[in-house]
Amino acid sequence: MKELIKELERKSVQIRKNILESIGINKKGHVGGSMSSADIVTALYFYKMKHNPAAPDCPDRDRLIFSKGHSVLAQYAALAEAGYFPREELKKTKTLGSILQGHPEIRTPGIEANTGSLGQGLSIGLGMALAARLDGLKYRVYVILGDGELAEGQIWEAVTAASNFKADNLIAIVDHNKVQATGPIDRHELGNIKARFEATGWETIEIDGHNMEEIVSALDAADEVNGRPTVIIAHTIKGKGVSFAENKAAYHNNGLTEEEYRQAVEELEKLHIEVEGR
Repeated sequence: MKELIKELERKSVQIRKNILESIGINKKGHVGGSMSSADIVTALYFYKMKHNPAAPDCPDRDRLIFSKGHSVLAQYAALAEAGYFPREELKKTKTLGSILQGHPEIRTPGIEANTGSLGQGLSIGLGMALAARLDGLKYRVYVILGDGELAEGQIWEAVTAASNFKADNLIAIVDHNKVQATGPIDRHELGNIKARFEATGWETIEIDGHNMEEIVSALDAADEVNGRPTVIIAHTIKGKGVSFAENKAAYHNNGLTEEEYRQAVEELEKLHIEVEGR
């Protein structure tokens, strides 16, 4: 297990480097939420999910829906790393004609749904989870939600519906970085997120979303839940890994100057060395 965790930590550093490559210099991109979800995405693609880049439409593949679609750079980073498309495509992100746009589109290999209009991803994921039941398939559906996104009413309609249908192959993951586009999420008071999910009958797991051991353990625990959906509430840091962007609403969607880009690359190189030394 120790070697597995170290390998996933290595991979998460590379995912962050790939995110930077997508953002580039003086091109606006969602740095904060992409970086905060990088460790979760790493564990999903390189540990937990059944998927095959050579057969991206395999019927029994696990599905990942990025409901907070503006943070899809983390998913692009993982898809490139896994071999769904050449890594060179990352540099073309958000350019005319690119298969990698600012929000997920199903024309991109490995993307399961168009998202970005916040609040819809969990409903899409529930539909896929129920389709698996109807088709007699065993795949699981993972949905990454933003904590600010939880203010959307449709999320809670999907939450109660998933509980009603006992969708135990549906796993929601809340990227709880506590900062949204315009500031702290307390601008729309969410209350106790864990208690709200528990009240509707969900299995709830609370973790440090940057601790790879906790992420892996939570994903494994979700496999053992029967008769109800699971939510993993992952406490994260907006912009994690890039010091000047951490916990800053200004980097929810912002361009990086050449100096900032160089600093971010240097910090991730130091993080790589730190991981290797553990």
